[in-house]
Amino acid sequence: MPLKGQKIGFLGGGAMGEALMTGLLRTGLVNPPAICVSDVNSGRLEYLGKKLGVETHPKNEAVVRKADIIVMAVKPDAVAHLMKEIAPLLRPGQTLISIAAGVTSAFIESFLNSPVPVVRVMPNTPCLVGEGASAVSAGKYAGRENMEKALAIFSAAGKAVEVPERLLDCVTGLSGSGPAYMYVILEGLIDGAVRLGLPRDQARLLAAQTMLGAAKMVLETGEHPARLKDMVTTPGGTTIAGLFALEEGAVRALLMKAVEAAAERSRQLSGLI
Repeated sequence: MPLKGQKIGFLGGGAMGEALMTGLLRTGLVNPPAICVSDVNSGRLEYLGKKLGVETHPKNEAVVRKADIIVMAVKPDAVAHLMKEIAPLLRPGQTLISIAAGVTSAFIESFLNSPVPVVRVMPNTPCLVGEGASAVSAGKYAGRENMEKALAIFSAAGKAVEVPERLLDCVTGLSGSGPAYMYVILEGLIDGAVRLGLPRDQARLLAAQTMLGAAKMVLETGEHPARLKDMVTTPGGTTIAGLFALEEGAVRALLMKAVEAAAERSRQLSGLI
């Protein structure tokens, strides 16, 4: 129970912050009084207070002073300004979590006056529906206890794994940008069915459920995707005809290039912050 007795503070009550708070409450890991949130948007705070029953504050200072775990749920270009504001208030006994894409833990640590544990996380947008994929990395001062707390928070909104920080650009190229790849693949499948006469709403339902089901097969059976593919591919049948068309288009090479290109762009953006 890494979150037992912990006060969790969110700096930023946007969509991702709301998704994480919702996950924590839905899974029963904490109760509403254990969560506080600050945001510059008073309307947003009113909404979160009414919907989730969490404690709200217009100023970051109140959250930083109260919380044991602080989640910086802000855009990357806001991190430097925020760190200048909160660094004098942070204590070594706290855990500081950042979900800002491309912002390294070393950059965050450069603002600190004491060894506050920093954990960097790369989540993705399906956290909004409780099916996120997040990678968690330890900063210089973060220990096992800090990592367990971060993994518990992000596991409440989907799946979470621990990776070295040097691989977070790769994670950005895979699961961070991955939902967009899946949407493009879905769009292509849907249009293919519509072209053959299937109504679009039915095509969308069937394609999305097929992708969801295939993903669950991989996660729940633990089988390699190639083995699962072979299990549904009859010699001389329909599936191998479709697979041959995909191979002619070099779909696997294109997906590999997509992950590489997004990871490289993540590295470039890290250098600009």
